[in-house]
Amino acid sequence: MPYEGFSLELAQPPPPDKPLAEMTPEEQGEKGAEVIIGAMQSCPGKAAISGVMGFGLGGVFGLFMASMSYDTPMHSPLQQPGKLIYDLPFKEQLKVAWKDMYTRAWSSAKNFGYIGLIYAGVECCIESTRGKSDHWNGLSAGCLTGGGLAYKSGPQAAALGCASFAAFSAAIDMYMNSENGRPPKNDFEQ
Repeated sequence: MPYEGFSLELAQPPPPDKPLAEMTPEEQGEKGAEVIIGAMQSCPGKAAISGVMGFGLGGVFGLFMASMSYDTPMHSPLQQPGKLIYDLPFKEQLKVAWKDMYTRAWSSAKNFGYIGLIYAGVECCIESTRGKSDHWNGLSAGCLTGGGLAYKSGPQAAALGCASFAAFSAAIDMYMNSENGRPPKNDFEQ
């Protein structure tokens, strides 16, 4: 028999939910994992996770970009207007630089987090509504997110935001799905 140990019997339905106090520690762990996974797979959960991850990534990106801006003399209007940062004492230079880096990192983190939250929420809602998971969800979510973020600047900006976010979303989807092609014929095929 080729499938030794294989049974065609239907799996038993899970036992009815017991109160938490009557569960074994293993059952409590499984129940807790189910609740966490269910929350992470919901649209609000996906949006929150994307927002938090975008916030962290944006903070790191903003901090990096702010640290790269000190290759030219910088004016310090916060301390003494009209004076270059290099003319200030070392402690003042550090104070101005850290404050500037914090401000840029915070601003970038908020923007990335907001965009991640909106995009993931919109994409999840579109996927739930359509009942399909394909590239159109990302394109639509990109268009709605980009257009929604730029709508205050007028219809042309909203259209440009829609097109650019949709194109960026399509490029990311193509890159992420590029590994889903056919397997190589042999070990030497690239």
